Amino acid sequence: MSLAPAYLAEAAIDALRRGRIVGIAGDGVGLAIVSAELADAAALAALEAHGRAGLIITARRAAVLSLANQRAAAAADAEPVWIERPVWLGLTESRAVADPVLDLATPFKGPFVSRALAGDTAAARAAITLAKQAALLPAVYAVPLAAATPVVTAPATAILDLPATAARVRLTSRARLPLALAENTEVVAFRPDDGGPEHLALVIGDPLSNLARSGPVLVRLHSACLTGDVLGSLKCDCGPQLHTALAVIAAHPGGGILLYLQQEGRGIGLLNKLRAYALQDQGFDTVDANTRLGFEPDERDFSLAAAMLHQLGVTQVELLTNNPLKVAGLAAHGLAVSRVEHSMAPNPHNLAYLGTKRDRQGHML
Repeated sequence: MSLAPAYLAEAAIDALRRGRIVGIAGDGVGLAIVSAELADAAALAALEAHGRAGLIITARRAAVLSLANQRAAAAADAEPVWIERPVWLGLTESRAVADPVLDLATPFKGPFVSRALAGDTAAARAAITLAKQAALLPAVYAVPLAAATPVVTAPATAILDLPATAARVRLTSRARLPLALAENTEVVAFRPDDGGPEHLALVIGDPLSNLARSGPVLVRLHSACLTGDVLGSLKCDCGPQLHTALAVIAAHPGGGILLYLQQEGRGIGLLNKLRAYALQDQGFDTVDANTRLGFEPDERDFSLAAAMLHQLGVTQVELLTNNPLKVAGLAAHGLAVSRVEHSMAPNPHNLAYLGTKRDRQGHML
């Protein structure tokens, strides 16, 4: 029995995240890959049973290493770069190539030899997509598909369709959840069809009544931030944004909805966000930290929030935000959106961070 391509792509994410060998079938010979972040000596030896593996990195990371043109690397779908691995480029040295946090500790790298991807361009792009979907460093070891024995092989076309153009979610449970800042709250849980993490809607007051539904609903999209929301980090404004939004919605006559989305670090995952923090400690701002890691400045999928709101019957929103991408993201998926300012006072630790959001990401602060 053959499995659906979309299922194979999702299975490939899980396998890569577990450090397994994953196959990608493309127009060329195809690729077998292992995560550069998770590979140990045994995993790399298994991948290299019939030949030396190359290292595939993003165009953005390659530009940092002077292996790609910076202007071309900034394109939305820039081609990844294959680095050949001579004997001196072993496991430790390759990890330093993949992880920019190690740049200061290992400043002298190279000389590198890259090769054209030719017919395996789609497979290489799919490899980077898999790593990002698995919240891993976007870098992989790779050999021709026929030279290894992957635990699962997925078509490059199916992987490149991740995430779906429009997310699909299922409302799975709901319960009353009195909060310190909003006692009249119901929590509504959603499970995405792609098998990703669950997301929550905090429905505060009675915004979904027939009377209220005739007008816009006050909404806040909040991406989970463990360091800010739970630990009280001063590096960002996430904790204050969350708590202020809850209080504002609770005080609003019609109530409203806060979507708590598991999109940590603007979609790069908790561990990669902590890597970005380490780069910020080295002097890079939040945008440059993301791009040095090989990610886009914002990797979030706002169709997920739109799908949750549609499930709740919401079609018009007053959005508590200063981020134009959130406004555009919801509007692109059929919601009528107006913006309500949501600014927090800076502190000495996040002043530069807020300036970067304003000056380089267009936040209306």
